[in-house]
Order: sequence, then C-alpha cells, then structure tokens
Amino acid sequence: MTNPILHRCGFVAIVGRPNVGKSTLVNRLVGQKISITARRPQTTRHRILGIRTRAEFQAIYVDTPGLHREGKHAMSRYLNRTASSALAVGGADVVVLVVVGTKWTEEDDLVLGMLNAVKVPILLAVNKIDLVRDKTTLLPHLQQISSKHNFAQIVPLSAIRGENVDALEQIIVLLLPEGVAQFPEDQITDRNLRFLAAELVREKLIRHLGEELPYALTCEVEHFEEKGALARVGVIIWVERPGQKAIVIGKDGAMLKRVGQEAREDMERNFERKVFLETWVRVRTGWSDDERALKSLGYE
Repeated sequence: MTNPILHRCGFVAIVGRPNVGKSTLVNRLVGQKISITARRPQTTRHRILGIRTRAEFQAIYVDTPGLHREGKHAMSRYLNRTASSALAVGGADVVVLVVVGTKWTEEDDLVLGMLNAVKVPILLAVNKIDLVRDKTTLLPHLQQISSKHNFAQIVPLSAIRGENVDALEQIIVLLLPEGVAQFPEDQITDRNLRFLAAELVREKLIRHLGEELPYALTCEVEHFEEKGALARVGVIIWVERPGQKAIVIGKDGAMLKRVGQEAREDMERNFERKVFLETWVRVRTGWSDDERALKSLGYE
C-alpha cells in the first residue's frame, strides 16, 4: 500500500532591507499583484499575506516592510515593528532574506544580525541579477556571502523577470512542514479590496511624486460600495502640509487626475469590474510622527 501524498503548509517570511524587491518577489510567487511596488524605499508599510495554493502545498508568504536602522520617527518605529513581527517565535516556518545582486550593504548586515536568533531554515535570495552586467562577478560574490551565515540555500534570481523564481519556490516547498491548508484554495491574500484600493492610489502617488513626497502621504478609503458590475470607491489622500497638497493636486488638477486614472485602471483589472473612483487631498499636520494618528489611519 502506497503512502498518501504529503501535503505541506507553512508561513514564509520575506525579509530584507528597503528597496530590494521583496514585494515584487511575493507578487511573482503568488502569481498575482497583492503588494504595491515602486522604486522607493519603504513603499511597503503593512504586513501582507500572499497565499499560493497547489494540490501538494499551501505556501503563505509574509510580505514585510524593509528592516532598517530605526530612527526617532513614529513611522520608522512602526515599520520595523511590523517587519520584525514576522520573525517572532512561531511566526514563520521558513525565512527568505532578499538582497540585491553583487551589492551587500551595512543594512544587509543589520538584517542578517536580526536573524541570528531565528531557528527555522533561512534562504538567501539574491535578487536583480538581471542588472549585474559582469556575470563573472556573481559567483565569487555568492561564495563570499555564503560565509556570513549557514544559509539553507542561496538562490540568485530576478523577481521582476521571473528568472529562477520557480526554483526558489521548489526549495521553499520542501522546507515547509507537513500540514493541512489554512486558507481556502481560492484565497490569495488576507487583505480585502478596500485595503488594496487605498494601496493602489498610494502606489501611483509614490511613483509620480517619490522625489517630492517620499513619506509624507498616506491613503484612507472613505467609502467602498459594490453594486453589481460597478464599484464606487472614495479615497482620501492625507498629507502633512498645505504645500504638499498643492503638489499632489498639480497644476489645474493634472497630477491628481493622472494618479486617479492609473489607480482606477489597476482597480478594474484587480477587481474585475468597472470602478468609479473619487479622490480628495486633505492636510493632517504631523500624522506620520504621531502614534495615535498612525493607528487611526490603519497603521497597527
């Protein structure tokens, strides 16, 4: 009599310093966009689960903000707490540390130091290898960083192109514990459409205004109604100063219109329905350095 097929299920924490491509990797692993992405550090501000279910396994990927040297700012402290929570005892069955190409920084060392107490397998994902011009430098670099920690495996990959991501997933699955699925097979994230709507607006703002307003804005859904094939969504864009409000709106409202159009198009693709989107820009002085304000805006 043959043994039944072993089913594996577990949590996989995706960690690393800011701007190494953690969210892009999670989106690629899940096969759908659940986390926003931008070429700006600290784009990810929340702990988001991405759920990948197949007949033999369910991998629950935990996308986290970038771990960094904590500043005095309330938002900075919140981001590090959120990222560190994924590494708490019992919080993950596998950890994937994401770094970039042949570049190893002091912040990478900082994150690696935080992993010293972790008792589960740690994989090193060396991302953005497509940007390494001289590929002959890659192998010596991998050999050098392998001496920094006893990694379960080191996997060079390109999350944005999908190169070698399947190989990473195969390794992850083998490291997951035996267990039954914890989420329905058609569920891909623990976040609802209301959350994703706010994040999609914030993504467009970061992509267009990252230079001027890297951290001074956030988004809050004022209303979200689904009626048949139409979703009516209202999003408040919070900034900290009147001058920032003018930047978000743009000349004759051009920037706000562009952000709204791009966000609406993304929502329609993700929600699979028509979307009527309204946006407003409001000022809330010092919200990003106020613990109470952060909680009221969903940063818990």
